[in-house]
Amino acid sequence: MGTRAKSTFSVLPIADVVLDRAIDVALNEDLFAGDVTTEACISRDAVAVAHAVARAPLVACGSAVFSRVFSRVDASLKVRVEVEDGASVKAGKSLWSVQGSARSILMGERVALNFVQRMCAIATTTRAYVEALPRGSKARICDTRKTTPGLRAFERYAVRVGGGVNHRDNLGAAVLIKDNHIAACGGVAEAIGRARAYAPHTSRIECEVDSLDQLDEALAAGADIILLDNMSAKTVKLAVARTAGRAILEASGGVTLARVRELADAGVEVLSIGALTHTVASADIGLDFKS
Repeated sequence: MGTRAKSTFSVLPIADVVLDRAIDVALNEDLFAGDVTTEACISRDAVAVAHAVARAPLVACGSAVFSRVFSRVDASLKVRVEVEDGASVKAGKSLWSVQGSARSILMGERVALNFVQRMCAIATTTRAYVEALPRGSKARICDTRKTTPGLRAFERYAVRVGGGVNHRDNLGAAVLIKDNHIAACGGVAEAIGRARAYAPHTSRIECEVDSLDQLDEALAAGADIILLDNMSAKTVKLAVARTAGRAILEASGGVTLARVRELADAGVEVLSIGALTHTVASADIGLDFKS
């Protein structure tokens, strides 16, 4: 595996076992029948160097993934990390390079790029949201569970690299009462009461509300965190005043880049944004090959 750049900030890495599981699935998808083009055109002893180059400005992300893809294809390949994760780079900058068997590089090229193009896009989008927060704001930019199946760890790492934070990682990680839970239980108070009785004493209770009346119910029932769903900035400001610090407030639903400042100024602690992971367009990165 190649050299990892030393990060200037603390970002929890992706566990190697998680990396290998996802990468092996992707490589098998591409290579289960071999690579007829590479095997036909490239001699076994051909060597090359290839550089992954940003075609547009972006936030670099995915050095460990890039390195591990090529090490899984061929352990003799040497990967060099030229830009650390989290760095903002301009178009034309080489992010990573790989050296060794030309056949092996070509076999791993598409899988490596597929991963890092998406991760860089998420990190870049997250960074834009973080930078849109007003100076001194207490609000944090947070992702959601709207992730690509099988790639949540990769995408959530990219959010962290971009400066955001992660919401609950899975359904067992935290209590979050949504609108359908409330409908099935018969009300906000009933849902919170059941969750409080069932959850471990170490677990906080979060409840989604879509009106100020539901907010009052959630506060009376003792919710620790309240998710304000699809509310205007004016309504959010009223919710903050009514809450008066009795619960953490999270704004979600329709949180566009243009709305970050007004929602943060309204006083919520968390802005959760599905668009960080579910609607990003892959970053433009090419692998420039030199034989």
